[in-house]
Amino acid sequence: MAFGTAEDPGLSITPHLDSVDYPSTREELVEAAEDSEAPVSIINVLKCLPRSEYASRQDVMRDLAEAARRFARGGLLDDDGVRRDRRNIGRDLVENAPKGSTRHP
Repeated sequence: MAFGTAEDPGLSITPHLDSVDYPSTREELVEAAEDSEAPVSIINVLKCLPRSEYASRQDVMRDLAEAARRFARGGLLDDDGVRRDRRNIGRDLVENAPKGSTRHP
């Protein structure tokens, strides 16, 4: 790491969640980020979280880490050994869906 070079703390999601009391809903997480003047990109990430309720901060961090892992451009293999990126997340669930199920779950 080069001296004097670091991530901009204003782009980190976690400080914008410091005022949240858990359990909390996704909407409350978004409101807390808006109240702390988070950038639009952070607010949009929170709006896209998969669960509607979170029992703890660790649950939020787990879902954020999973999203970062899935959308990373590192080309890592997924848990089932398949290389995925933004273009095919969920495709296997649709293409290999049981008979009568044609839409993404």
